Amino acid sequence: MTGTTGRTAAAVSVGDALPELAIPLTRSLIVAGALATRDYENVHHDPQGAIDRGTPDVYMSINNTNGLVGRFVTDWTGPGAFITKLSTRLGVPNFPGDTMTLAGEVVGKQDNLIEISVRGTNGAGSHVVSQVSVRLPDTAAPDTAAPDTTAPDSAAPDNAAEATR
Repeated sequence: MTGTTGRTAAAVSVGDALPELAIPLTRSLIVAGALATRDYENVHHDPQGAIDRGTPDVYMSINNTNGLVGRFVTDWTGPGAFITKLSTRLGVPNFPGDTMTLAGEVVGKQDNLIEISVRGTNGAGSHVVSQVSVRLPDTAAPDTAAPDTTAPDSAAPDNAAEATR
């Protein structure tokens, strides 16, 4: 990676693996994710409500899962990427106290559109399988983190006397 855009299309090949990401599943993560996405279904924030509906505890909402899948992909691609499509199929629920491990692979590439297959598993099995389409920049943008100090500043005064006026 170079510049501030992260990965470029030229630097990605079909078969590239994304590094795994293990996410501890806390009650706070599950509840906060549901509330942040305005999913007020009680199975995502009320333990007794979830038990009354036949599950052992609250479980993660699909919107929370999609957000974590998106984060996983864009952490790998960098900030210059734009997710154009996300397709998700859920499996077993994510419950508090477990860990979801995300893994991914580049499965397609056409110009600067990259197709990534993502899977997430927990202690009970497969939680999510997603297909993510990401548009990457063609080239890296110049790194703008540090200012260029080699060129004179045209707004600066020409001499010290003018600087003190």
